Amino acid sequence: MTKILVLYHSNTQNTQRMAELIAEGARQLDQSDVRLRSISEADHTDLEWCDGIALGSPTNYGCVSWQMKQWWDQQPIENWGKRDGKIGCVFSSAGAWGGGQEWTCMSLMSILINYGFLVFGVTDYTGIKFSAHYGAISAGFPEEERAQEACRRLGLRLSEWTARLIYGREEAHPLNQTYHRFEDLGK
Repeated sequence: MTKILVLYHSNTQNTQRMAELIAEGARQLDQSDVRLRSISEADHTDLEWCDGIALGSPTNYGCVSWQMKQWWDQQPIENWGKRDGKIGCVFSSAGAWGGGQEWTCMSLMSILINYGFLVFGVTDYTGIKFSAHYGAISAGFPEEERAQEACRRLGLRLSEWTARLIYGREEAHPLNQTYHRFEDLGK
């Protein structure tokens, strides 16, 4: 069973809704066990449990929320190095397009990399001129179908990569899937 943790902080429920959509996508792959946790509910045992993590934060002043940063800062030092080789991806919402979501995604990736997670982006297009290359992003509440699909696709891709890289399930590799990945490319 592939164990996926969707861990997030949300100020206004925008990032929370993205987390719910990512969890929905992660459950699309058979044999995936998904935990959806806010940082107020989660602790270091959730990181120990998971094989893959989707990490999300609102964009505050172009960066990760202080609450998310503090959550990681307070992880027990004894766990350092025990996350090596787990799979990770990221997501963020902001008040507007161009509000710093991709910068926040890069900061979240930096946190995961420091903990030894192997991070990835999504090459697929989930709408015209819309992709989750650096992670799923949204301007406000994810109302647009392309933003919702980017979240679902990120979750599915996390399950696929985790199943393939951690459990050796060749059939889970993204290149072996039959769903549309690039129908909006170049439009």
